[in-house]
Amino acid sequence: MILGSIVALVTPMFDNGDVDKHSLKKLVEFHIEQDTDAIVAMGTTGESATLNDHEHMDVVKAVVDYVAGRIPVIAGTGANSTSEAITLTRAAKQVGADACLLVTPYYNKPTQEGLYLHYKAIAEAVDIPQILYNVPGRTACDMLPETIGRLAKIDHIIGVKEATGDLSRVSAIRDLCGDDFALYTGDDASSCEFCLLGGNGTITVSGNVAPRLVHQMATAAINGDRETATSIDASLRGLHKQLFIQSNPIPVKWAVAEMGLIHKGIRLPLTWLTEDCFDIVRSAMQQASVL
Repeated sequence: MILGSIVALVTPMFDNGDVDKHSLKKLVEFHIEQDTDAIVAMGTTGESATLNDHEHMDVVKAVVDYVAGRIPVIAGTGANSTSEAITLTRAAKQVGADACLLVTPYYNKPTQEGLYLHYKAIAEAVDIPQILYNVPGRTACDMLPETIGRLAKIDHIIGVKEATGDLSRVSAIRDLCGDDFALYTGDDASSCEFCLLGGNGTITVSGNVAPRLVHQMATAAINGDRETATSIDASLRGLHKQLFIQSNPIPVKWAVAEMGLIHKGIRLPLTWLTEDCFDIVRSAMQQASVL
């Protein structure tokens, strides 16, 4: 089981929106040096929605190659078409990803039975570890704990990224799925408490900016060290809040560019962070001793 801080990696781009492989390699080395426990390539924070399938898998393959087995790489392969999700998941296995992260189908709003059959079809089609991803704030689709419990019984489905921020779901999912099922939070603001309640880690946006601190917080929380975890998390609260002052990944890409790690590139329909937010995000970075 992958434990700890799993960064939802931004995808570096040039001003024209082309992927910047040189900066991508630099980011991978930065995260390994800063003790990030695993990398998600091509999740929501990686702008998966605006890269075509070739670009998507090219980024995943590049991250796998750059990491070279030093930490796990999880590929975002979700889609609102089951056949497309199967295709992306197969491709991720072929390029060497260690696991896949599959967001609930967005926009088409399936029923709970539709969700069950969607994930069941992917798990039966591709023998790679698969992590469910529930983020109703973006998808207009909430996968309920009972559905997660049903899916946990299927081979290859090993965990869930639960991004509702509802901490009552930690115990509910754990009771339904057992101790061997990985529970990750996708909500930075409640990640410390999530892990203290029995979660196995955080798939984090804040970890792009303060990876070592997020790693230390998550490790302490998973080990039940509330005092250490909450003390570290206090310095991260500004990032947890202000990296969402505009739609993710707008603020986090600005912050990582401010650190000198990437160029100022993002793809429409997302736009660069507006100037009135610069000092707000910069202050949160200073609170975390990043700047």
